[in-house]
Amino acid sequence: MPAPKPYSPWYKHLWPWIIIAILACSVTLTLSMVTIAVNNPDHLVNDNYYEAGKGINRSLDRELLGQNLNLKAKLHLDGMTGEVVLVLEGNSQPKTLDLSLISPTQPEKDRKIAMTQSESEPGRYIGQLDDKVEGRRFVELLGVEDGKTWRLFEEEEVGHDKDLLLGDEPLQGAEDHKK
Repeated sequence: MPAPKPYSPWYKHLWPWIIIAILACSVTLTLSMVTIAVNNPDHLVNDNYYEAGKGINRSLDRELLGQNLNLKAKLHLDGMTGEVVLVLEGNSQPKTLDLSLISPTQPEKDRKIAMTQSESEPGRYIGQLDDKVEGRRFVELLGVEDGKTWRLFEEEEVGHDKDLLLGDEPLQGAEDHKK
């Protein structure tokens, strides 16, 4: 009868080490992904969906008021001085307006500008911007008429020395909205 062949221990074979290496890589990558997810949370997600939904309805009411007042605005950002000039047309001429340039993905790039009405020209508003704002932005203009806040809101490509028109596009999302 032939003698049995001696088997070498498992750690002397190549394939167990390859399997262990694959498992070790997957554990390492999983732990690194968990660390990244925990240290860098996504701030764009809103946890309170009900309040956000109520806010959408309030925004639509404000936008409908702006539309009913026939408001249109022409906005100009001066690249040299940082001056923001807005010419408002329609049935509302408040003393002050709030202009917000909102970045869709980076909240630290949001800018809010207080606009005051020119003494010499009633439809002209002036504000000051501290730094350069360029790229895709949500442009929001808020004003008050008879104690009610109206809103002009559009997505625009913002750049200095480029005129933006607000109120020139039809209101989106208000087809089924009842006042």
